Amino acid sequence: MYLRRARRGAALTLCLALLVGPWAVAGCSAVANPVHSSAVADGPSQSASAAPRTTPPVVMFLGDSYTVGEVGVMEEETYAAATARLLGWQVIIGGRGGTGFVKTTNGEDDFLGMFELQLGWRPAPDLLIVSGGHNDRRLSGPQVAAAARTLLDRAAQRWPGTHLVLMGPLWGSGSPTPQVLGVRDGLKGLAGRLGVPFVDPIAERWITGTPLGGGNAARYIKPDGTHPTEAGHRYLATRLAAAIESLGLAEPVRDTP
Repeated sequence: MYLRRARRGAALTLCLALLVGPWAVAGCSAVANPVHSSAVADGPSQSASAAPRTTPPVVMFLGDSYTVGEVGVMEEETYAAATARLLGWQVIIGGRGGTGFVKTTNGEDDFLGMFELQLGWRPAPDLLIVSGGHNDRRLSGPQVAAAARTLLDRAAQRWPGTHLVLMGPLWGSGSPTPQVLGVRDGLKGLAGRLGVPFVDPIAERWITGTPLGGGNAARYIKPDGTHPTEAGHRYLATRLAAAIESLGLAEPVRDTP
């Protein structure tokens, strides 16, 4: 796969300065492909004769209310849309609040169902970012990881050549529960086994303290203790954009056979 090392744009640099400051095991799998990890580590090998890209990358997100917006928050106001604006992507956002890899809301679909309903029938994107686990926190890490693997397998089968990124749970304070840490660990282990890049907001301490004080949660998380404020979505976008850049996926190009 072709991975381009992106140069950080001025908009991202400015936002970071303002806001941050003071994927089986042995066996066959559509996703298991060592090119993911080696390409990220070694960088691209771009042919000198390759034509320059003339259109922005197409990136899809799949997630819960953090990604699609809670009641009263539009998709275009979320961290997913803000990340796309920072990196110059064409973005399609899928998912539903209250759902997860296993968790459903009112008997409706989980992430796999949302993928099929909202995204999987579309032309293949350059990159798919799957973000979740928060709503699966009452389930075991292995159970959530098994469901996530089914989803990632389906995406890779449907869209060969599309880059995949798995993002662990977002949490509204700097003290995640043992249950959500178990889910995070399950997803992280899965990503490692499958060679899929993993973004870990908990380990990277994107959110610190609580909405009552003692960290950035007072500014970036609403009083409900869960959902980001408007400034919080913009802040999360700068953190995700920086993580995507570090993976060499800020300008993803789908591998076409």
